[in-house]
Amino acid sequence: MVEKADRASLLMKHLGQRYVQYVNRTYRRNGTLWEGRFRSCLTQTEDYLLACYLYIELNPVRAGMVRHPCDYRWSSYAANAEGRPNRLIRPHYQYLCLAQSDAQRRIAYRDLFKTDLDADVLSQIRDSTNGNIVLGAERFQKKIESTLNQRATRGKAGRPARAVKEKKIN
Repeated sequence: MVEKADRASLLMKHLGQRYVQYVNRTYRRNGTLWEGRFRSCLTQTEDYLLACYLYIELNPVRAGMVRHPCDYRWSSYAANAEGRPNRLIRPHYQYLCLAQSDAQRRIAYRDLFKTDLDADVLSQIRDSTNGNIVLGAERFQKKIESTLNQRATRGKAGRPARAVKEKKIN
């Protein structure tokens, strides 16, 4: 599981480097195309996947780039909410569970956008992606920690305390 995440990060790094070189050469420019680094987090599907869909689809709206997610050409909203074909998008099981038919599913997906994303959920998504920690319920996080033998939640700030050596008294 962690290896796949590492490979995804490596893929994004190489893709970014190659594509930036191509664009810079083609358009005789220099510099970066994207702000910041690639971020991701392991996500508990049942509770958070659709919230992540909303978060991602609404990013261009929050940034003031468009008024509605359907107006952003790189968004999956057109496929998920309007049924526009897109060879790059495969519907996730959680998306398919929204309704029985494609038409009902698109309506249910659009309905998700009628209310704002909960501020607490928004904060959890940002903290998880920025901190590279697991996005999910506490029980899910603990299961991931025990399965991978790796931290899945944010640790305490600062350096760990030094271990105190015991002095031998003769």
